[in-house]
This record gives sequence, structure tokens and C-alpha cells, in this order.
Amino acid sequence: MPTTVIRNCAWIVAYDPSRKSQAYLRDADVAFRDDRIIHVGRGYAGATDTTISGKHLMVMPGLVDLHAHPSLEPHYRGIREEHGVREMGMAGLYERSVVFWPDKEGQLAAAEAAYSDLLLSGVTTLADLSGAYEGWVELMAKSGLRSYIAPGFASSRWHLDNRHELKFKWDVEAGKRHFERALKMIDEIGKHPSGRLTGMIFPAQIETCTPELLRDAVSEGRRRKLPISTHASQAVAEFHEITRRHGATPVQFAQSIGLLGPDITLAHCIFIDDHPWVHWRPSRDVAILADTGTTVAHCPTPFARYGAALQDFGRYFRAGVNMGVGTDTVPHNMIEEMRLAVILGKVMAGDVHGTVLDQVFHAATLGGARALLREDIGKLAVGAKADLVLVDLEEPTMIPARDPLRGMVFHAAERAVRDVYVDGRQVVKDRKVLTLDRAGALERLKDAQVRMMREAPSRDWLKRTADEVAPLTLPTL
Repeated sequence: MPTTVIRNCAWIVAYDPSRKSQAYLRDADVAFRDDRIIHVGRGYAGATDTTISGKHLMVMPGLVDLHAHPSLEPHYRGIREEHGVREMGMAGLYERSVVFWPDKEGQLAAAEAAYSDLLLSGVTTLADLSGAYEGWVELMAKSGLRSYIAPGFASSRWHLDNRHELKFKWDVEAGKRHFERALKMIDEIGKHPSGRLTGMIFPAQIETCTPELLRDAVSEGRRRKLPISTHASQAVAEFHEITRRHGATPVQFAQSIGLLGPDITLAHCIFIDDHPWVHWRPSRDVAILADTGTTVAHCPTPFARYGAALQDFGRYFRAGVNMGVGTDTVPHNMIEEMRLAVILGKVMAGDVHGTVLDQVFHAATLGGARALLREDIGKLAVGAKADLVLVDLEEPTMIPARDPLRGMVFHAAERAVRDVYVDGRQVVKDRKVLTLDRAGALERLKDAQVRMMREAPSRDWLKRTADEVAPLTLPTL
């Protein structure tokens, strides 16, 4: 098994076991053999097959993207950025998901483009929450990512026949069948020869699943020792729907049916009891999340576009909630997502120190690893997986690199990511993805978006064109 050494690194983001968090290490070496890290520290003296100069590098652990929809969201470039429905609590989620839906060819193109973008922004582990489609597993394996494949299932689908009321088309038996199919797919994924693919249990949304289906999902996930994720408290309409049905907030309802715990990730968790947009009392949701060890997958971009935000990241973190970071939508860029998380955390707290980069970087690495029930990713430590990102300190927007994490997150973003390794295998070299055809995928995505937009009137309750649902920024002369 060949050994690679990155020698005399200017900076290393190393794991500090005494604090169980990340710390800087200067002028030291990182060595890995096969898929494992064998040395983090000064003066590596073991056998070496390949040596990389770390003189102008920061080496950091690969990022853990805890929540993304790669097969869907790239279709929405130019469509979703300012699309929202005021009568639906500003969210465009329900209208968009009904009106715009890609075909199978488009899903493959979108996923390949998104996986490429994620790798280029330093993601090495991805939770891909999607509807199952042909070719998904094969493409994920080809990408080189460490992947949690989460085929979604639900008891109902969203339905609209006006602009202010969210309705549901229920088919409980179909939901059970889709659940069984998802379990079968997950069991097969676990046998994949790459060793990088794992299943995740994914009941799609807390409001589209019956309590029985949610309980069954938790039971099967725990029997298989797999992580479980669902969307909860992601929209004002969802919050009011759950309180109407159950007289409890989505978080409190989840607690009542056993849908909380260290193996559970709730995506978004923005509209909780004390959020000013809903103002439900008494305020117990943050404490419940912390006490149960439940993870929140924080994805600030889609909500900021609606004018909403978590209130606030630092508060959840200090309360003891395990926080992760996800990209959710386009751009699939984890570094930009971290930047927005830090800035919005400060804004929502009204405090420059209310949220700090150390907290968000922890969430994007160790917090995500914890949510996925892993102790061997999200960190550079002996015995951990060789998932590494090499950051170029000579990238102009990184200079001067007085504090390289701040330089990368607040200034350079993915421009500074030079090389990426997953399981010791190089997947990005000199800012180019080695495993996928990004350019070809984007060409196919262009055609897929045209096909999707063409179908919009047949799916919309008002029979509007795509341009009527999501107008262009400027009028056309």
C-alpha cells in the first residue's frame, strides 16, 4: 500500500482530542496510506512513496455536506433565486416543486454537475436526499464521494389549487410500498464494493408522512444502525399544518413519536416555537433538540432568498444542539454556505460574536460526522479516513493568509481548493474533477431545463408558463 506524505505544511487543521474540536497546527506533516491517515504532526520519518510539498498549503479535513438534493436543484438555476409566494410564508417550495420537475435524463445531468461542484468546494462526504432514479448508485460510486444515499418516501404529495392553502394528496399504501423499495435499495447499497456508499433512511417531510410511517422509518433505521433524516420546521405553512393536526410544534410532535435522537437529523429547523414568524409558546424546541442529541442540518441559502433565517446558529450551538451544514440548493458550494451561515448568525443575533467561524466549521466537519454516526471522518487524526482538502495559500484571494480558514471562507471560497482526496484517492487535481465530466453534464442540464420548463403549464394549477411563474430579472425588449 503506497504512502503519501504532505510535508512541511504551512497550516494543518488538525483534530484536538482534548477539546474534541479542530485546531491549527503549523509547519508539520500529514501522511496517509491506502484509505487511512497514519501521521499528523512534525517530523514524519516513515516510508514514503509520494511526497507533496506543503510549503504553500493548508491541509484540512474534507467537508461533510449533511443535506443536499443534487438531482433536482441544478435545474432551478435562474428560476428559484427570487421565486417565492408571499401567501405561503414567502416560500416558493410548494409551488416550485409542483410546477417544475425534471425527467430522468435531467436528474443524471444535474447530479453529475452538482457532485462536481461539491468536490470542487472541498466536500468529501455527501448525504444525497433524492427520489430514487435509474443510474443514481452507479453515478455516485463513479464520483468518488463518500456517500449516504437516501431514497425518499412519503404518504402524500403536496397539492395546490390556490396561492394560500397547502393541500395534500394522500396514498398511504403507496407510501408503504415506496418505503419497502427504499429499504431494499438501502440494503443493496450496503454491499457496494467501493465501501464508500451507505444508506440513509429518509421519510421526505414530517407533514407528508403518517405518524405510523415515521415510526416505522425510525424502527427500521435503528435496526440497521443507519442515520435517519427528514425535513421539519422548514416552512411557516408546515409549522401551522402540524400544529393544526397535532396541537404541537413539529419538533414537539417529532419527540412524541420517537423521531428525535442522536441518529436523527432534522433538516432546517428554522420555524421552531420561538421564531418570530410563528411565535408559539411555551418555548421548548431548542432545549428538546439539545436534550435528545438530535442534529439540525443548517442550510441558510434557500431561506435567506425568501427573507428568512435561523434565529440563530450560535444560540442553537451554545445550547448544545449538534449542528451540521448542508448545501440543499444551488450553488452546491459548501464554503459559500459556511460563509452565509456565519454572517446570518451574526445578523440574526445582533452580535458580532453571536456566531463565529469556529462553530460553523465544526458543524461542517465534526458535527456532520456525528450526525452520520461516524468517528472516522471530518477530522485529520491517526486512524481517520484519508479524506483531505489541500488549500492553496498562494491563490490571490487568500493573500495574506494570516488566518487561512477565514481567508478561504470569507474571501477565496472554492477558488482556493487545489486538490481533494477521498479514501486516499485523488478526486480533484489542480482544481479539476478527475472522476466526472462536469462540462458534459452542464450541456445536458441546459436541455433538461428547457424540457422541464416546457412542461410547466401542464403541472401548474393556473396553467401558467414557466416565465409567468418565475419571470426574468429584466423585461425583454
